[in-house]
Amino acid sequence: MKTAQVTQGRSNVPLTAGHSTGLEYTRGVIYCLIATVSWGSLFPLMTKALGILDPFTFTSFRYGGAGIAFACFLYWKEGRVAFSLRGERIFLAWFLGSLGFAGFGFLVFLGQKMAGPAGALNASIMMATQPMLNMIVNWKIRGIRPPLPSFCFILLSFTGVVLVITDGRLSDALHGRQDFSADLVIVLGALCWVIYTNGASAFRGWSAYRYTTITTMLGMSSILAINGALFALHVVPVPDLHTMRDVTPYLAYAAAVPGFLGVLSWNVGNKIITPMNGVLFMDVIPLTAFVISALQGVIPSDIQIVGAVCTACAIVLNNFYLRRVSMFASQRKNL
Repeated sequence: MKTAQVTQGRSNVPLTAGHSTGLEYTRGVIYCLIATVSWGSLFPLMTKALGILDPFTFTSFRYGGAGIAFACFLYWKEGRVAFSLRGERIFLAWFLGSLGFAGFGFLVFLGQKMAGPAGALNASIMMATQPMLNMIVNWKIRGIRPPLPSFCFILLSFTGVVLVITDGRLSDALHGRQDFSADLVIVLGALCWVIYTNGASAFRGWSAYRYTTITTMLGMSSILAINGALFALHVVPVPDLHTMRDVTPYLAYAAAVPGFLGVLSWNVGNKIITPMNGVLFMDVIPLTAFVISALQGVIPSDIQIVGAVCTACAIVLNNFYLRRVSMFASQRKNL
């Protein structure tokens, strides 16, 4: 089993990378569950928050607060040396941080706001497409072509997404009676997060804590620059004290739980069980959002539930298939 030496506190402690077994693997699963449950709870909350504050300013405050918490946590775990970027790939870290935090935060919640009352359900389902997006990204960037069964699972997943966003009204969709711009914006945001998650492999010498903190801090430069430009161009208004008072409870939760706890847990969990296994837990997001939305009175239709099940089945079956292929390849190699 491969391990990467990562500075923890003031001493060197090995942090497992790649495939793990036993208690370590269970720990990785728990981290991924914590992350995805916290993210699933965010979308219903954002329905109210986006009625108070625009998604751009909300993202700036959210990741600004989470970024400070990340920096304090990294300093506690690894000391000042973890913030040194001499000889590191700073531009790549900035690019990934911009995609993961500016791209994801701006696009997903802009799309949710555009989608209206059903935005929480639609956005959460779009998050469940990330395993399939991850497969396509690996194909295009690393030249790893998905096998035929995986293409079939992609088709099944796409079918599920279509059922959710059209609510089964396929004829209306074909004749242009529905506006899918909100869903497209959300999918682009999801793609940004897929690229960010995969980008961690370019920093194998960094701990999950360091990757999370440095990319957040560098990504904040893009968030603030874009938000500042939107203020200057009067695209979004500068929030007044009354607005900030009303949105503060939502900001506090979004920064502390899905922001700090969720993102950190996700990167730590994927470091242990690898992204191939970690992305499977994205199915937890729509399940959590569906339950919370139902409690708030936003009930998904039967067709939307069927679509969600199709997408979930596609992701689970594809993951099982890929793991079996990997297992057989490993057995053949050991013969």
